Amino acid sequence: MNQFMMNIGFGNFVNSDRVISILDPDSAPMKRLKEEAKQSKKLVNATYGRKTRSVVITDSNHIILSALQPETIINRIGYLQKKENNDS
Repeated sequence: MNQFMMNIGFGNFVNSDRVISILDPDSAPMKRLKEEAKQSKKLVNATYGRKTRSVVITDSNHIILSALQPETIINRIGYLQKKENNDS
């Protein structure tokens, strides 16, 4: 399987194969999840000081904060999957 790096904003990339979910950051459970990840040193803030618009959860339980909308990140994953299928 090919590994594709997905841009999550401001020159930051994540391996798209490792992404489990992309969520809205405004709910109380997401705020608790962010705090737990921060305490366990598994929080990556890739917002460059901008408002957090999505929370990316990876298979290694790392939580990545992005300033991009969840829909934008999902579209990028879809593009990479489509590209992978066409290259096969």
